Amino acid sequence: MESPKRLRILIAGGYGHVGSNIAGHIRKKYANIELILCGRHPEKGEQLAIGLGHAESKYLDLTTDFDLGSFGDIDLVIAALQDPKNALIEAAIAHGIAHISITKLADELAPIVFLLQQRASKSRIVLADHWQAGILTLVAKEAATQFSKIDHMETACLYDTEDPIGPMIAAQLDSFVGRALLRRNRKWEWLDATQNARSLQLSDGSSIDAYPMGTLDVPSLAAISDSPNVRFDISIGKSIGMNKGEKASHDLYIDIEGTLLSGEHGKIRTIVSDPEGQSHLTALGVLLATEAVLGLEGYHAVEKGGLYLPETIISTPIAFARLKEFGVVITQINR
Repeated sequence: MESPKRLRILIAGGYGHVGSNIAGHIRKKYANIELILCGRHPEKGEQLAIGLGHAESKYLDLTTDFDLGSFGDIDLVIAALQDPKNALIEAAIAHGIAHISITKLADELAPIVFLLQQRASKSRIVLADHWQAGILTLVAKEAATQFSKIDHMETACLYDTEDPIGPMIAAQLDSFVGRALLRRNRKWEWLDATQNARSLQLSDGSSIDAYPMGTLDVPSLAAISDSPNVRFDISIGKSIGMNKGEKASHDLYIDIEGTLLSGEHGKIRTIVSDPEGQSHLTALGVLLATEAVLGLEGYHAVEKGGLYLPETIISTPIAFARLKEFGVVITQINR
């Protein structure tokens, strides 16, 4: 499929584990989009850029002054790395171009929100900092349509240590179980994750400890569902793929309890499993956000500047079609 015009996308961290998956997904669908893979060691991305075609690997160091203009005309910046200075977002706002972030937690967003409110910018800032860049929230949003009233929405991921990850995620693992955000009886609570674990029953019937996190899935799902109880947890264990004797998968568990459209009380579990692992699934979330914000795959391009979330710009039917196309398995169970 060809993009309607020659677009240029800068992927910061573009030859890393997640970034290379993002680049590969974009290239699989759009042969003519030009990709700029950026990082502190551009020589590591040269072979990837050659293999992708219409791509180049360039130097980028966010610890020094960042000049987006030095990369030429850019239509979209994707931050597949940590950006503690918000250098990429601030540059996108200053230049009025689109930006997708995937690494920030809920308590890191205030500077971005306030900055964009003060600037008359055409920049479209997509906060895809949910787990797997919004995939979990999009699937949970669809599952929630089966309820007239939701009392509990408990979501979780299972990370398998056999699933390869890049150095960025490896460095973050310890911090994942720290200060967490959840909604309990309509009250927003920031708490110590280690003191608030829950038991997550896996698809094979076993149970494992899962710890809450402050991902954007929590406020997103609370807004979508009006559920008084919402949480997202991370667990580490043996994945569905490994249990099948295959390679490690990345698995998402979505448990919703409430009043069904039929009027009966019900519990529905949805399991999302990517046999290619967490980096592959995260990159799919970024692909979906990229298509939506740039007006690809039948979308109308987002033209109004402001903050956007995956669930506010991504078409659910397109999302589910993409997940199936890329081999992601979605299973629903009435409990």
